[in-house]
Amino acid sequence: MSVKLTRRKRFAAMGLGLALLAGLLSGCAGEPDKETIRFTFSKREAIGFMTKLVAEYNASQNDTEVVLDTSGVDVVSASFVRGNPPDIALANYNMETSRFVQRGVLSDLSGTDAASRIREDLQPLMDQYGSYQDRTSALPYSVMASSVIYNKEIFAANNIKVPTTWTELIAACDQLKAAGVTPFYATWKDDWTIAQGWFDYSVGGQVDTLDFFDKLAVEGTEVGPESSVSFQKDFEQPVAKMLKLATSYVNKDAASRAYGDGNLAFSQGKAAMYLQGPWAFSEIAKTAPDLKLGTFPLPMTEDPQDLRVRVNVDLAAWIPEASKHKEAARDFLEYLYRPEVIEAYNKSQLGFTPTKDSAVVPDPRIEGMVQYYDKSQVYQGPSVLVPRTIPIMNYTQALVFGANPSSTLSTLDADWARLAFRQ
Repeated sequence: MSVKLTRRKRFAAMGLGLALLAGLLSGCAGEPDKETIRFTFSKREAIGFMTKLVAEYNASQNDTEVVLDTSGVDVVSASFVRGNPPDIALANYNMETSRFVQRGVLSDLSGTDAASRIREDLQPLMDQYGSYQDRTSALPYSVMASSVIYNKEIFAANNIKVPTTWTELIAACDQLKAAGVTPFYATWKDDWTIAQGWFDYSVGGQVDTLDFFDKLAVEGTEVGPESSVSFQKDFEQPVAKMLKLATSYVNKDAASRAYGDGNLAFSQGKAAMYLQGPWAFSEIAKTAPDLKLGTFPLPMTEDPQDLRVRVNVDLAAWIPEASKHKEAARDFLEYLYRPEVIEAYNKSQLGFTPTKDSAVVPDPRIEGMVQYYDKSQVYQGPSVLVPRTIPIMNYTQALVFGANPSSTLSTLDADWARLAFRQ
């Protein structure tokens, strides 16, 4: 028995010695361990692209190992509470992210090369969600513009030009309807499609949303019939026009149709126009890859100079103060903003690159929005500027289902005032 134990000890000692020798040889070979950083990425449609990009970065240098995290915004929010946030993120820039900005938990990126290349005219879109002292807490990475998607073949077959005024839009709808063509395909089963499309395009085409929400914030608990701005007062006309389109020029089964139904129906030529963002193009292309599509701003006034497109900062980059690997994260940030990298990403997603030196040739399907984006004739959709605690999507769905507009907008005013009181 003692002989067996002695042999085991000898073998164990031999194994330990070999392990130590291997470690020493590895150290002599000059292969230090890489610094690991956690990179959160929130756009599910582009995970494949970003996975490949991270692998290329990791292979391009020996200092840092980037680990891609796609667990989602709820997990990220919880990680801040636990004191273990990601080292760097490319995430949707919205009311949820604004909490990180306003609490000062994101580090200042103003000294980076990436920050020096961002278009100055995009700053109001970032500031709409708040700011922290004189800090550049986040940098836009991908700007998504959306407007009316239209079937070029149907427009040409019916000799219709892209409308630039409200009167021209109604005339086009009447002409299409007379020819037996459904002007707009609507998908009201999914409330978000009403909020981001019908509601946002209608309001944004007539109201200066940034100015409106700035004034609304000042009014706070006083928002109502007598305040300088209110949903009931300022949104009344746009909503009335939205409902005119919704009651006269959509598919009869709109109430039971969802987003997926709309993409398929539009690919089959069942309507001339579709109020969706560029994310719908790839879905439509699955069944109609050669369909000729274009985009144009929904005209809500009689002045073509009022035409604007809805934009949102689809992705913004930020680095938390609590990261223990800020320098490594900054190096990766600069890599992400290299022209060939950021432009390739936005081209793949039909997004607009927010850098001043961008030379991306736009996809033909979004050419109709380029002149407005380049001239800063843009607006943020009001639905994304309303806090999550107010059920704006439910309200917009109720409107197209027949709810009283005045009463619904009055309720929205009351919700805002109540939320301002709690804060």
